[in-house]
Amino acid sequence: MTQNQSTIVALATPPGKGGVAIVRVSGPLSRDITSKILGKSLTPRQATYLPFIDRSGQQLDVGIAIFFQGPHSFTGEDVVEFQGHGGPVVMDMLMESILQCGASLARPGEFSERAFYNDKMDLTQAEAIADIIDSGSKQAAISALRSLNGEFSNKVHLLVEKVVQLRIFVEAAIDFPEEEIDFLADDNVVSQLTDIIQDLAELMRNAQQGSLLREGMKVVIAGKPNAGKSSLLNALSGKQSAIVTDIAGTTRDVLTEQISIDGLPLHIIDTAGLRKAKDKVEQIGIERATREIEQADRVLLVVDAAEEKIEDVEQTLSKLLDSDISLPPVTQIRNKCDLTGELPDVCESENLVTVTMSASELTGLDLLKQHLKRVIGYNASESGVFMARRRHIDALTRASEHLDTGYAQLTGMAAGEILAEELKLTQNCLNEITGEFTSDDLLGKIFSSFCIGK
Repeated sequence: MTQNQSTIVALATPPGKGGVAIVRVSGPLSRDITSKILGKSLTPRQATYLPFIDRSGQQLDVGIAIFFQGPHSFTGEDVVEFQGHGGPVVMDMLMESILQCGASLARPGEFSERAFYNDKMDLTQAEAIADIIDSGSKQAAISALRSLNGEFSNKVHLLVEKVVQLRIFVEAAIDFPEEEIDFLADDNVVSQLTDIIQDLAELMRNAQQGSLLREGMKVVIAGKPNAGKSSLLNALSGKQSAIVTDIAGTTRDVLTEQISIDGLPLHIIDTAGLRKAKDKVEQIGIERATREIEQADRVLLVVDAAEEKIEDVEQTLSKLLDSDISLPPVTQIRNKCDLTGELPDVCESENLVTVTMSASELTGLDLLKQHLKRVIGYNASESGVFMARRRHIDALTRASEHLDTGYAQLTGMAAGEILAEELKLTQNCLNEITGEFTSDDLLGKIFSSFCIGK
């Protein structure tokens, strides 16, 4: 159970006007606060319609109240929800009355944090609540729901069980040599370890797909003025997001659009034309373009196929930027193929991918979308994908490295003690995912990213 025995309150619905607003209270004073606000006690888990009153007996609102007696509640504590009319002033008055009854304002994510500490959910399930709210596509919402229902956690727990069973066998053989268990010569140990490595690889593949659904792909459109960058942004977004003219330097700042390609969130950024700036405003736009390029997952370098020859893209981009920044992967877009008579195509060489298309005519657009999915490793048909975060990928990567080290030491050096230690470290990495072995600093960082009321 959490050591914090305070009672917290927060608005659980978005601020502003609406048909209904919900104020949520959790903690040991919830029952007492309910009696003071409603003038009577409630039957647990039964919705009751009645007036809300303040300490002076003045009616604030009328609505529905539901009391959830701990541990049978979201947080595991006594919880009450007041569902009233969705007016900001009304909710502020209700919140003020609850605070006067001894509650304190909840921190972001504190309700979910208490649910985690009270063993109502593990860390991946708690994170899935925020992921459902932040979902940018239908596939992302479905994947987050799978995590909330425990699909990710269950896979991690099964893998941990296999690691524990192998640890027991290996460490018993080390600690009790008089039993003459020659586990180093036992093919079953290698077989079990190989199975664990394969299971972890499969878990990693699903987690990487889930991470893509959550994080998406940041694509920066760059190139010289009038190459068709804004037309490409409009083509990908499906609307006139950017102004398109034949005047060089029309785009002077970065423009951002959020779209989805078969469920993959795509953060598209159109930048100012890269050239020697003619005024201070354009120079600022080019500087911002440079920063966005450095942070991109992929750069689409748009080239006017009617005027420019095919050349080394990275060298061209570096020359345009006139800097020594570390370039992310680059795809050359030979735009305006409708003017050259070229057919839409994707051409791959050793160091360069070129997509020939026409942004204004939308020809070759599907080829570009398929290319972006492929280079990021996204598979929309992947089944059983659950939501995952970068910290999950990091933990799984470290677990995989420990298993590989253990396997190499066992098969190459017959070092059973090192294998036992690597299995222990693997288990710790996996337990970080569900929160069974996680620092308080990390927990604080995770829950602080939640919205208030969750």
